[in-house]
Amino acid sequence: MEQRHFDLELLQLKEKLLMMAARTEALINQAIDSLKQRDPKLAEDIFRLDKEIDGMEVEIEEQAIALIALHQPTAGDLRFLVGAIKINNDLERIGDHGVNIAESAIRLSSEPAIKPLIDIPRMAALATGMLTDSLDGFVNSHPDKARVVCGRDDQVDELKDQIFRELLTYMMEKPDTITRAMDLILVSRNLERIADLSTNICEETIYIAEAKVIKHHAEETPHHP
Repeated sequence: MEQRHFDLELLQLKEKLLMMAARTEALINQAIDSLKQRDPKLAEDIFRLDKEIDGMEVEIEEQAIALIALHQPTAGDLRFLVGAIKINNDLERIGDHGVNIAESAIRLSSEPAIKPLIDIPRMAALATGMLTDSLDGFVNSHPDKARVVCGRDDQVDELKDQIFRELLTYMMEKPDTITRAMDLILVSRNLERIADLSTNICEETIYIAEAKVIKHHAEETPHHP
């Protein structure tokens, strides 16, 4: 009976984490929409969403810690709960990066556009896709899917570098664009961090499923000279 009750509480924790993930994903998408549509009202709604996510983070962490303390789980269940705490924290941080993007969107909404946004929406689609797939891998315990998501992080890094180079050219040729260009560079850096945190979620998924640590490329075969 006690095991059934514990399993039910684990399921409830997963559901809360999924709900938090959905809110976080919605926040990031709305932040990007506010940037593309130059809509400060859309951006301002994000601050309310972020407060909601912050509240969910506290609730999930407290529930996970209580389950560890009360049931003293071992092996896979313990790895899941520790992983859930870390993923919960990653989601809250992703929300914070969405807030940063919204703040840049508000500042840019009252200024003339430097150029049409092309690479930033592409980068945003990659980063949010990584977030969605990382959470799917976690909830459904698909370590192989998590590995594939980790591999997509390089594409996001390449786009960030491309955006930086292009905006640097604008700043050098037209100094009056420096402030606006810096905001767009900040947006790209926040998207890069969202992709990095999605990779963290994948690493936790692999650890939970296989008890393997792949942080800092621990799973890679060393290169020999």
